[in-house]
Amino acid sequence: MTYALGADSEADVIDEVMGRLRATAASGRTRPLAWRIEQLAAIEQLLAERETEIADALGSDLGRTGFDAWLGDIASTRAEAAYARKHLRRWMRPRRTSVPMSMRPGRAFFAYEPLGVVLVIGPWNYQVYLTLGPLIGALAAGNCAVVKPSEHAPATSALLARLLPAYLDPDAVAVVEGDASATQTLLEQGFDHAFFTGGPEIGKLVMAAAAPTLTPVTLELGGKSPAIVSRNADPAIAARRIVWTKFINSGQTCIAPDYVLVDATLKDQFVRELDTALSQMRVGAPRYAPIVNRRQYDRLAGLLAGSGGDIAVGGGTDPATGGIEPTVIVDPDPESPVMQEEIFGPILPVLGTASLDTAIEFVGARPKPLAAYLFSGSRAEQNQATAGINAGGMVINQASLHVLVPSLPFGGVGNSGMGAYHGEWGFQTFSHRKSVLVKRQRPDLSLMYPPYTARTERLLRKVF
Repeated sequence: MTYALGADSEADVIDEVMGRLRATAASGRTRPLAWRIEQLAAIEQLLAERETEIADALGSDLGRTGFDAWLGDIASTRAEAAYARKHLRRWMRPRRTSVPMSMRPGRAFFAYEPLGVVLVIGPWNYQVYLTLGPLIGALAAGNCAVVKPSEHAPATSALLARLLPAYLDPDAVAVVEGDASATQTLLEQGFDHAFFTGGPEIGKLVMAAAAPTLTPVTLELGGKSPAIVSRNADPAIAARRIVWTKFINSGQTCIAPDYVLVDATLKDQFVRELDTALSQMRVGAPRYAPIVNRRQYDRLAGLLAGSGGDIAVGGGTDPATGGIEPTVIVDPDPESPVMQEEIFGPILPVLGTASLDTAIEFVGARPKPLAAYLFSGSRAEQNQATAGINAGGMVINQASLHVLVPSLPFGGVGNSGMGAYHGEWGFQTFSHRKSVLVKRQRPDLSLMYPPYTARTERLLRKVF
């Protein structure tokens, strides 16, 4: 069912939602494999049958084209659901472990069981993918879930609120719409897990709101994900791949390359290649990339004005439409806001660097990013960067695409988040690993029980 919270009904609505979902979880009906498979298949069906409606909603909220909506939200989510459905039986199997000599005869194993009722708080930038992705993990693990879409993408939020109860078990999945106060009210209920995708500042508030009820949280945040172009890279290939992943969705992507550190010997050529790639990829696109709302537009315009660097490409802003021209800034001030804050928009700073060592040192002096990208044909440099950069994920000779590999864990580290999901990692995030030790009734050795003699103490010291 779907709920839009208001001051008059908020307490009653939340009580009804939580009571119904907790009753469903307690009944055990979400635990069988068949129920979980049915829910995952229903998500696949929803995405297949409602592609046009989803694309229209994303276009209304974000100005995205139909194909970009398919690529960024629909195809990726369907693949995630299908992967979970195909592998779930194996994930659910109990797993045997060895036992020490002191526990023999006996056997031990651990089994995955649902947490209960979980909360998924979605973001606005990829509302379908980044809301349904965690939900897939929650349902695969056999949980009930409350879904709270972002109010900053209202058309997509309303669509999810209408479609999810129609396709999924309405006694196990509820959608609650509302603003930040609705999120706060939900967190006060004491969920068995809360999953949040968004920025670090809001993530801190979510974690604080979850603390009084000891609700465990997964925080998928952001950060300034660097791209490093070494002297052993092909600058044209690096430029094309960075432009593609940076400027999709107007740069409003948490794993988009936030800035580029390019070897000084390649800098001028690389900037020219960026210009060429932008010109080629934006044929037929509007001059100004759409930004989600006025607040974000004003923030991005301020970053442009205070960068302290040279505008090599773009730089235009359109107050009338709230759009930002895709922009490349060369050698901005490292202490300027554009180099201190996550950009989350169509602005790409490029800084020259003396070597890969200095680039790794530059990244390491800043908060740990959600992802890091290296472009290099040298295996030694690839190994050096992978070992030397502490980030949530690493991609070599591409950017962002690790998010589309469901067999890889996806998550941040430090300021960029905590916890991981996708594929089996999402299943585990929303599961409790229950330890089970099974002992025989016999033999029942008397030496295990007090009072202990000197001899039995010596024996037990050897056994334990």
